[in-house]
Amino acid sequence: MAKKETILNVDVSNETYDSLIQQLFNRMKENKQAFIVAVNPEKIMKADQNPDLKALINTADYQIPDGVGVLLASKLQGGSITNRITGIDLMMEIVREAAEQEKRIFLYGAKPGVAEAAKEQLVQDYPNLQVAGVMHGYHDDNEYIIETINQSQADILFVAMGSPRQEEWIRQNQSRLHVSVFQGVGGSFDVVAGNTKRAPVWSRKLGLEWLYRLIAEPWRWKRQIVLPKFLLKVLQQRTKK
Repeated sequence: MAKKETILNVDVSNETYDSLIQQLFNRMKENKQAFIVAVNPEKIMKADQNPDLKALINTADYQIPDGVGVLLASKLQGGSITNRITGIDLMMEIVREAAEQEKRIFLYGAKPGVAEAAKEQLVQDYPNLQVAGVMHGYHDDNEYIIETINQSQADILFVAMGSPRQEEWIRQNQSRLHVSVFQGVGGSFDVVAGNTKRAPVWSRKLGLEWLYRLIAEPWRWKRQIVLPKFLLKVLQQRTKK
């Protein structure tokens, strides 16, 4: 059973990479589906103003804390979430375990050619990995997409469309897909393919990936302003209780 806390009425899973992997692959053995969505302060703040987005996030089986601000918010409200779980790192942990357990993955989304390039890199890194199929995110025929994924007999589906579009697509089509694990992974295919550079490991370990991104992409400053507003709102909600 997934452990969760609630931050501004949005569910957040309190797990580790190891506990998540164990639960996901156990659910696979039991023929149960699992839907993973990444949450960060920006997304929680949007959900606080958007009931449909909040419902979409809370519909998922696992809401991973992809942002150091979520950990800070948990601490402020007396919670116990201390493990940041990023979408791309969880994706790679799932891929590694899939290679070991001979499970099939499908890469759907991103621009033409990106999923294919990501596949080539993943197979190079994990020679035993079974990639059931790849498909870019610019097909208009949803029936064709569903049929292609089902015919591939994939166990795991990674969807790279950007959030919340990827999560909306998963929720709308989950019941028709013969897949066990669904994860929206944003721009992860581009990172795996080498098109986008991640922040250095040291900055990720220190929880300073946001600062690296801000320095590299100064135009992101408006998005970074969300963090203090988010933490203040968490504090305000706690004082009301």
